[in-house]
Amino acid sequence: MLITAVRSAATYFFVSLYVLIVGPPGMLLAIAFGWKRLLYWLGHGGVWLALALSGIRYRIIGQEHVPLGRSAVYCANHQSNVDPPVLFDALHPMMHILYKHEIDKIPILARAFRMGGFIPVDRRNKEAAMRSIEAGAKSIREGNSFLIFPEGTRSRTEELLPFKKGGFIMAIKAQAPIVPVAITGGRAAMRRGSPWIYPVHVIIKVGQPIETTGIALDQRDELIDRVRAEIARLLHSLHDPAGGHAM
Repeated sequence: MLITAVRSAATYFFVSLYVLIVGPPGMLLAIAFGWKRLLYWLGHGGVWLALALSGIRYRIIGQEHVPLGRSAVYCANHQSNVDPPVLFDALHPMMHILYKHEIDKIPILARAFRMGGFIPVDRRNKEAAMRSIEAGAKSIREGNSFLIFPEGTRSRTEELLPFKKGGFIMAIKAQAPIVPVAITGGRAAMRRGSPWIYPVHVIIKVGQPIETTGIALDQRDELIDRVRAEIARLLHSLHDPAGGHAM
């Protein structure tokens, strides 16, 4: 427990220090020279630091399904606060994210998110949420890929929560493929009500992209059902020894 507490404190301290030190100059350089990619390099550096200090490791299965040559919407289940940074680092060198607008309260981080092309979503405001979806679809058409967590919040069990429609509307509007992603193992890293970060081994499994070309908005429910079933299948395969869950 003492080692976990020390590692957790070191993680919080050094990651915060990293953001404070590299964030402002990184954003100034990005503004001055249009170096958006620099923000992503710094972001991956911050994630690497956090994972190394906390002892969190990950392994990805099915990386050959990642369509790096085209923009896509990566759709993942959500079990832990560990999931977003791990998937950001594992899936794509310049992964954009639809994030909860509450993060905008963190000044430097929120500013870097916005400059990197991340899009906040306020699900309590339908008009604002639809504007975010439209902005996301436009960004995808411009060649950017997005990560979404359609459950909208962390699931407390291995069962998937109902999926929200916004990210699927975004994919259909952009006629971009949806890449189903299952992630497991992160829940044990941050236990509910505890500030400590425990070292864990996270497993990610990527499924084959599901095309949305030719799919209309009124077919979104069928698309949601198909993607949800595929993520559930991927999750099951990670927990079934016959499905390839090897540590």
